[in-house]
Amino acid sequence: MTAETVISCKNAWKIFGADPEKYLRSMPAGHSFDDIRADGYIAGVKDVSIDVTRGEMLVIMGLSGSGKSTLVRCFSRLHDITGGTIAVEGQDLMSLSEKELIELRRNKMGMVFQSFGLLPHRTVLENVAFPLEMRGQDKHARRERALEVVKLVGLEGREEYFPRELSGGQQQRVGIARSLAIEPDIWFLDEPFSALDPLIRREMQDEFLRLQGMLGKTIVFITHDFDEALRLADRIAIMKDGAVEQCDTPDQIVLNPATEYVRKFTEEIDKARVVRAGVLAQGQVMGEGEPVEASASVQDLARLLVQDARAVIPVAQSGKVIGGMDRAAALEILLEAS
Repeated sequence: MTAETVISCKNAWKIFGADPEKYLRSMPAGHSFDDIRADGYIAGVKDVSIDVTRGEMLVIMGLSGSGKSTLVRCFSRLHDITGGTIAVEGQDLMSLSEKELIELRRNKMGMVFQSFGLLPHRTVLENVAFPLEMRGQDKHARRERALEVVKLVGLEGREEYFPRELSGGQQQRVGIARSLAIEPDIWFLDEPFSALDPLIRREMQDEFLRLQGMLGKTIVFITHDFDEALRLADRIAIMKDGAVEQCDTPDQIVLNPATEYVRKFTEEIDKARVVRAGVLAQGQVMGEGEPVEASASVQDLARLLVQDARAVIPVAQSGKVIGGMDRAAALEILLEAS
């Protein structure tokens, strides 16, 4: 069954400058990022085509200035695109009136940014309920919903605290709870954990994965941390100079980098920790004996790979063998990391 497309971005451009629409119409084909800059313009998003499917977590990453935040702002039309199309659940964003756009954001989209943006004079519960208040929801209904999501993010008992009384990680949980309060179908997160200490950041990633497992949201998550991307992503889009260099699963990004830039981005990554048995499974030869789980990483299977004598090891998913893993190929990935 084909996954449902929630966000469809086709040949999108966002150019900053004096008259970007006129410039884009007259721009020569193949103009590079540097060529555009030399003409006095900046290509924040450069001819990007990407789809996000229902329930997927797409992680967008790149160095500072690569265009990742600009692209996500185009997805929610916080920026109007200069060219191309972006549709959300079949609606062309650029064709929506201001009222329709506000309704789409209020009812379908949640946003969490690096700066927590909490209201200092309001309690945790009041901060979480704030978007429901803006929506005009009944006081008792919004309090009930706010209590529900405060518990969901692990802040039960701190409902009457003020932001100044919370740690950084707790403040971030309030930001997440506030965005969840409106029950968004689509969730945009722009480097939400980058200001946190490493231990708190890891804790927040665990919490985030737990929430995603429970709620199944469609998520676009921005980070510059490749380890974070590998932990969270169904797919990773790597950006450079406003363009997407490669968009693929974490396994394929590290195994088959599409460009030299992506290769350099991933060369320090321990492939054994990322590559899973299911990716190495070949359908032609199934192998014999006890299968391994498709979700197991090469690192997880290290002891088996060293001790097992089988040339091909069966790989199973949901109890069914889907193919055979070449033991020598898996060992090569394992030894590369050592």
